[in-house]
Amino acid sequence: MPDAMPADEPALLSIDGPTATITLNRPAAFNAINLPIAQTLERLALRVEADKEVRVLVLRGEGRAFCAGGDLQTIGAAAEADTITPVVGELLQHYHAFIAALRRMPKLVLASVHGSAAGAGMSLAFAADLCIAAEEARFTPAYAKLGVSPDGGGTIGVVASVGVRRALQIFLAEDSFTAAQAYEWGLVTKIVPASDLAAATRALAERLAQNMPAGIGATKALIHRAPTSAVEDQLAAERDAIIACMHTDEFLTATRRFTRKDK
Repeated sequence: MPDAMPADEPALLSIDGPTATITLNRPAAFNAINLPIAQTLERLALRVEADKEVRVLVLRGEGRAFCAGGDLQTIGAAAEADTITPVVGELLQHYHAFIAALRRMPKLVLASVHGSAAGAGMSLAFAADLCIAAEEARFTPAYAKLGVSPDGGGTIGVVASVGVRRALQIFLAEDSFTAAQAYEWGLVTKIVPASDLAAATRALAERLAQNMPAGIGATKALIHRAPTSAVEDQLAAERDAIIACMHTDEFLTATRRFTRKDK
């Protein structure tokens, strides 16, 4: 059921059975990331992480955009006042704690993107485990034009999905790219008409939530560690994970169901 959160909070949490939804809620600023929203996102992610009933977390943006990236009003003012280190440091302390929770939690994180996903907003879309996008969505790295490097987990999610060469192209040679290009590159799981995005997101989240919690958490952890893990270490991790999953009541129920079908 929906959380009883004030509608003017910079980010909102609702929970419907095994699916939680975090909505970036600064539509007048295209959901740009400032300190209050970063703090709220960190807090909400920790709540979702601790909720044993939730299996899937959907990330979406209110209004005309998914997320326009870091709040340049805040960052520009800090640059003028020569307070970049404390201001941006505090902002990223909370925002990066949010991203770390998304990667760490034993739930699948699904970004649902419409409109613009720029800078830290693009990073967020691809730091999620999966991304579904409206056909009209556009992804804008933005960092290179400002003379800065990526943040918000952008290098983690993009490199893991497309490799080093394509990641360099995306961050340094692309002003922006379409949902169709993102799908072609493997960054987006599915693209749908904008009018169908909410329904398609809900359907995909429901499909993902049909998986058992132990399997979701173990599979996510194994896949994220695979690119940097030695073969022997990864095989050992697979062994330990599948044995742990086999000790759950869900596995026992599933095996009974399948063995009865065989008879």
